[in-house]
Amino acid sequence: MDWFEYLRRAHFFKALTDEEIRLVATACAEEEREAGDVIFVEGSSADRFYIVIEGRVEVWKNYYDPKPDLLAIHDAGHFFGEMALIDELPRSATVVAKDHARLLYLYRDDFRRLIRERSSIALSVMTGISSMVRASNESYVEDLRKRNAELEQANEDLRRAHIERLRDERLSTLGKFSSLILHDIRNPLSILKGQLQLMELRLGEPKKIEGHIKASLAELGRLERLASEFLDYSRGEIRLDMAVTRASELLARLREGLRDRLTKSRIKITVKVEDDEPVLLDADRVLRALHNVSDNARKAMASKGGVLSLRAYKDGEWIVFELADTGEGMAAEVLSRVFEPFYSASGQGGTGLGMLIVKNIVEAHGGMVRLGSKPGVGTRVLLAFPRRA
Repeated sequence: MDWFEYLRRAHFFKALTDEEIRLVATACAEEEREAGDVIFVEGSSADRFYIVIEGRVEVWKNYYDPKPDLLAIHDAGHFFGEMALIDELPRSATVVAKDHARLLYLYRDDFRRLIRERSSIALSVMTGISSMVRASNESYVEDLRKRNAELEQANEDLRRAHIERLRDERLSTLGKFSSLILHDIRNPLSILKGQLQLMELRLGEPKKIEGHIKASLAELGRLERLASEFLDYSRGEIRLDMAVTRASELLARLREGLRDRLTKSRIKITVKVEDDEPVLLDADRVLRALHNVSDNARKAMASKGGVLSLRAYKDGEWIVFELADTGEGMAAEVLSRVFEPFYSASGQGGTGLGMLIVKNIVEAHGGMVRLGSKPGVGTRVLLAFPRRA
């Protein structure tokens, strides 16, 4: 069969004379493939070059992988497998017939025989490959530009989505803040209002007024702690005011501040100070951390009463405050979430920031928090601070 016209269309041979093309044609052969036939496989030995006469073929990378890549589709007049004429490396892709195809092929050994006889054939092939490489480079650069533009657009879309998400999160957080503030400030305000009304009715009873003043001051202290927790959380950091203090002083202040509320809940408090050497801490912040843990213990024992044990001791280079209660304890799921903002499992109110603030205060000192709890047994919390005399 005369394949002259098919060879004339091939880039490899466009610089050849008609005589030289006919010479190449005498070395060619033809084969037919049905749709789905694998013509050659990636990694197999390469020994021939193909030109499509009729039909189409697909060029695949990683054809047998779950997600192969389609590199190209060649139809009539296109060629593939051309590198087999130049080097002896394995096939770099897999070629499959897309539909019924007629293919013209030329063996590498026959081609090399021809170029030994006619050097102009070799020059034409070099020119064709150069043209192909240039076109491939231009296509690669254009594809790269397109991908870069797509990536830039995707990045911009992601940035906008991120900003939108942050805005939504801030609004959600603001909503939670508003709800918590209204809920937790309303209770002490109501109590303060009631105490003031009682004082107004008992202006001539100094002893009773003294009790109302004490109760009012306790509620004001509670409001101050709530305000401080919200302020610390909104800042996102803890600003320490370091000073020399002692564990006995902190636990004495804590005990005094808890006494009335624990008594009402039928909770006994014990204090044991095993290390009372001077340490450098932000006393007010540490006291707030101790108070938050103690208030959680109070809530855990509110229904049946119990014992809250406070202990301070030395552990190497650490001063450790241990707070243990005999309350209802926590399940593993609850224990894993105690440091989440706005999370509370007590059902007795609160900001849901208490333990997060504890963690932030301790870690701001360079310390660490450890918790252990068992349902029906109680909870033990360790606040460890590095000793700084």
